[in-house]
Amino acid sequence: MLEIFQKGGPIMYLIFLTSILAVAVIFERLWHLHRAKIDTNKFMDSISNTLKRNRIMEAIELCEQTPGPIAHIVKAAILKHDRSKQEIKEAIEDAGIHEIPRLEKNLGILSTIASITPLLGLLGTVMGLVRAFQVIQEKATALSPVSPGDLAGGIWEALLTTVAGLVVAIPAFIIYNYLVSRVENMTLDMERSATDLINILTQRIQE
Repeated sequence: MLEIFQKGGPIMYLIFLTSILAVAVIFERLWHLHRAKIDTNKFMDSISNTLKRNRIMEAIELCEQTPGPIAHIVKAAILKHDRSKQEIKEAIEDAGIHEIPRLEKNLGILSTIASITPLLGLLGTVMGLVRAFQVIQEKATALSPVSPGDLAGGIWEALLTTVAGLVVAIPAFIIYNYLVSRVENMTLDMERSATDLINILTQRIQE
């Protein structure tokens, strides 16, 4: 494997570094999203029941004990429980401005890796072909016959970098889309929870 890797030329090292970075980002995002995932319906039922009994501090403590962006947004709204509906909405929006970037953190890096690794592979392909044609030119200048062995190095480089670039890019692109869908689903849960909470708090104010 090491010999094959070395035959791919210098571009293989760049592709290898991007693959390590991609793996690091993937594991970091999967771990973060796993920790942020909660049973939203169960959590909101608990918050609703607590607020209906007018136990504000208990609801805040429940939010603090629950991980994830939904609990943070709910807590921000509950802290404004005695304010107007508009102020509660603003508190939720302000909290969302901070929470959504945390969910999307490093996804841009993964998207970039999925985009540039095929280009790196293409660059390696071009460099390998240039090497092959250089050998042909040198042999022609020296009036020597060109053998397949003379071209093997350039062709190896051309083929290996293309394969390596695609091997990194395809899984990175698939996992990127999966992570984006996870973030979008969590964002929808945040929006639904915020709407439900606004209705609950508004009813308390009216009562």
